[in-house]
Amino acid sequence: MLRSLFASVLITAAFLHVGCAEMQASGVTNALTQLLTSQLGVTSNQANGGVGSILSLAKEKLPSMNFSTLTKFIPGSDGFMKAAKDLGAVTGPIGDQAGLTSAFSRLGMGQDMVPKFSQTMSDFVGKAGGDQAKSLLASVMK
Repeated sequence: MLRSLFASVLITAAFLHVGCAEMQASGVTNALTQLLTSQLGVTSNQANGGVGSILSLAKEKLPSMNFSTLTKFIPGSDGFMKAAKDLGAVTGPIGDQAGLTSAFSRLGMGQDMVPKFSQTMSDFVGKAGGDQAKSLLASVMK
């Protein structure tokens, strides 16, 4: 009986841990999402989709090692990119700035939001990863 109770507690704890990790990966509790919503006045879906769109472009443009380095400083990167697809912002390759503007448009944001997101993300990444991380993101946005 005690073993059964202990096993149930362990299983419940494992499910709770997975649920919390998924929430963090989806950006629900992510500091970057909170920063974007408070500074730029966008919704959490717009923040998550915008970050995911920029990360999708970064994945296309950067060598895989550089992309991995960049995503170390953005918790939940995979969740952001999934959100961008799920929200309909990323429907295929982004390709360039025009594609990024289109992705933002599908999220209900104007082209003026692209540089605002870029700057906020750059500051966020720079604080976490220094100039190297900041320059990786900047190279994507050229």
